Amino acid sequence: MSNKQGVLLVNLGSPESTDPKDVKVYLREFLMDEHVIDVPYWKRWLLIEGIILNTRPKKSAAAYQKIWWKEGSPLIVLSQRVFEKVRKKVDKPMELAMRYGKMSIEKGLTDLFTKNPELEEVKLIPLYPHYAKASTHSVIEKAEEIMKEKFPSKKMTCLQSFYNEENYISAQSKQLGKYLEEDYDHLLFSYHGIPERHLTKLDPTGGHCLKCDNCCEVKSEAHKVCYRHQVFETTRLIVEKLKIPKDKYSVSFQSRLAGTPWLTPYTDFEIERLAKEGKTRIVLISPAFVSDCLETLEELGMEGKEDFLKAGGEEYTLVPCLNEQEDWVDTLAGYCL
Repeated sequence: MSNKQGVLLVNLGSPESTDPKDVKVYLREFLMDEHVIDVPYWKRWLLIEGIILNTRPKKSAAAYQKIWWKEGSPLIVLSQRVFEKVRKKVDKPMELAMRYGKMSIEKGLTDLFTKNPELEEVKLIPLYPHYAKASTHSVIEKAEEIMKEKFPSKKMTCLQSFYNEENYISAQSKQLGKYLEEDYDHLLFSYHGIPERHLTKLDPTGGHCLKCDNCCEVKSEAHKVCYRHQVFETTRLIVEKLKIPKDKYSVSFQSRLAGTPWLTPYTDFEIERLAKEGKTRIVLISPAFVSDCLETLEELGMEGKEDFLKAGGEEYTLVPCLNEQEDWVDTLAGYCL
């Protein structure tokens, strides 16, 4: 069957340029996704069109301008580089797509089946280690919608998460280990934040996530789709592999919108707290991303460093994402088989 299976890798996406107009187009598609801002359509439309898109594009465009490469968006460029390397190792038709933007999932699936009409199945690989409503879940739902509408005779399988997979943990540990060779005071694992309600909405048991003590540690069917459990498990496995003492690391969550509870503690608060407590040399890693992007390069790499130094910190080290690391390329190639 493998010779009749193709592969579609899917990452988040990016604006076409740093022009506020292009950023606005991208933000509209991203934020109007019902899995990202999961409120009734009319409320989402009023919030986004009436408030966010009147102010956010210009601010976000300025942030993108700080990290944009000559070749384009770092996330897109890095995803394309990894894709080309993986394609050389995998004897299957492959395409790369983005959840938002012109490199759409629909285009990726169409290209895959048009170029390879003999294919009977596609293996969908969202490039998110941890399952979340606004990331992996959104990608799967969109792909299923397109498959049903345009390719009803084809089958689709999906790699839903790989947060605890041995090779992924090894690749992350190898990447991080290089940055722990010098002395440091604290290691902060920063994961992208999500609203707490996303956990309870996806909970298949209806009564586990955030509803029982130590819910992320108590074994449950909910863990298959629980972002919070999965990021804690990734952290635990990396810490065990690198033998990092308990008092030398912590977990936090970056990025959030006002008006509803999000996962805590917040990364920006933690960065300031650590500096004020005398942790003058800190290392940050963001294992939720496999490719560097706005959230890692600008939010953590620039804003985070500025906040840390202002609060009294001295040495701030951001660990790059897996990007083109050979171990990660080999790992991803293995997922495609």
